[in-house]
Amino acid sequence: MAETATTDLTDLPLAALHAELSAKFVPFAGWNMPVQYASGVMAEHLWTRAHAGLFDVTHMAQVRLPKDALEGLEALVPADLLGLPEGRQRYSLFTNATGGVLDDLMIAHRAGDLFLVVNASRRAHDLAHLRAHLPGVEEVTDRALLALQGPEAEAALAALVPGVAAMKFMDVAVLDWQGVALWISRSGYTGEDGFEISVPAGQAEGFVRALLADERVAPIGLGARDSLRLEAGLPLYGQDMDETISPVEAGQAWSIGKARRAGGARAGGFPGADVILDQLAHGAPRRRVGLAPEGRAPMRGEVMLYATPDSAEPIGRISSGGFGPSLGAPMALGLIDAATPADAVLYGDLRGKRLPARQVPLPFVPPGYKR
Repeated sequence: MAETATTDLTDLPLAALHAELSAKFVPFAGWNMPVQYASGVMAEHLWTRAHAGLFDVTHMAQVRLPKDALEGLEALVPADLLGLPEGRQRYSLFTNATGGVLDDLMIAHRAGDLFLVVNASRRAHDLAHLRAHLPGVEEVTDRALLALQGPEAEAALAALVPGVAAMKFMDVAVLDWQGVALWISRSGYTGEDGFEISVPAGQAEGFVRALLADERVAPIGLGARDSLRLEAGLPLYGQDMDETISPVEAGQAWSIGKARRAGGARAGGFPGADVILDQLAHGAPRRRVGLAPEGRAPMRGEVMLYATPDSAEPIGRISSGGFGPSLGAPMALGLIDAATPADAVLYGDLRGKRLPARQVPLPFVPPGYKR
């Protein structure tokens, strides 16, 4: 979880409620964010894996585009957007001319418009990027964004909004709660089944209190959100992806639609396509890897990785890492030289001591999505 230290912080619309719930706040991407509540990060993480965790993710930017912007938006990303049906959402990436990632985002194709959710740290960049290429870009600033995640999320939300029970992973819908239009997607970034819910800011507190009245639901902070996404093997922009790392290197090649690949119906046509499609065909110089460090000491971001305990040159680095509460062990994502054998043990340099880390399949914890 990358923090942005600043004294000019924006408070969430639900800041008073978070304080009432004994939240501890930290600065993050210009926002004053609840990082944990009284039970602590470990308990919040395990609660979400077993029940339903409620996250306030209003710091992420919500953006609307006119429906006829679909073709223009497809020219900015490698996803197959023209093949995205109404009522469905797709993960994608803004790329640059050298094949790096400018940001990752969710794109929903709704009946009346396109709805995007982008990272808080890239809000200004992404809005400028969109406005430079597309007309009608509207940032939504009057709605809170919540994520309800976990195996009991469906039951808890359906008690208030019965229509969500019929939704499948990556479906989107506008559903009513007490006369309030909720913009709902069946998605999230924890690896668990769940929903992201955009609710008018003025009605957000009432809706959150209604959810928290359900004994299956607990408030969860930014700390557990990071450990949950890491256990799910999900990369975080700014750590596991940036403008110098391609989607192929970041392990996100799966998000490049068949229609946009070589031989596809609309091959290429997005920034950096020549680099990215060449990497798909011939391999990238680096690859993302899951790592299980031996012992109990986590290897966190920027720990350098070596092929042997005494080699002079690193073969890569940890991009993000920590302790996995569900695993009961440390875990990490690394970016390493693609020529490194897949079964090689790597060595992370922790304060001058080289400690072994095994390469392991991702995700660390299997997803619970409702397909």
